[in-house]
Amino acid sequence: EATLDLAERRRIRSAIRELQRQELERDEEALASKRFRPEHGSHRQDDKENWPQSQHLEEEQQAALAALSQQLETITSVEELTKLLRAAGEYEERKVIRAAIRKLRAEEIEAATLAGNVQSSR
Repeated sequence: EATLDLAERRRIRSAIRELQRQELERDEEALASKRFRPEHGSHRQDDKENWPQSQHLEEEQQAALAALSQQLETITSVEELTKLLRAAGEYEERKVIRAAIRKLRAEEIEAATLAGNVQSSR
């Protein structure tokens, strides 16, 4: 915009578009090389060696989540669930607690809706 020559402006714009296109191609190539990079063989060997241990840890976590789920079913207060959510450290625990909160709120809404329908029918 500093120049009044229209031909020069066109050349500058086309040069900018070309640079942007080249940068986009470089980004796509870098992304493709990261995405399709083969894994190292030693890493796979480590996975095979650690598999029984990781499977055991996963089973323990599933058991703990099942116990937590049983505990959450006895709680009928959203406030208590929210306190538990804030204290939870693991992602999976927070996920289960959020699901319990959603379920409890849905039940509260359903009860309120039913109560409203009963009131309106009278």
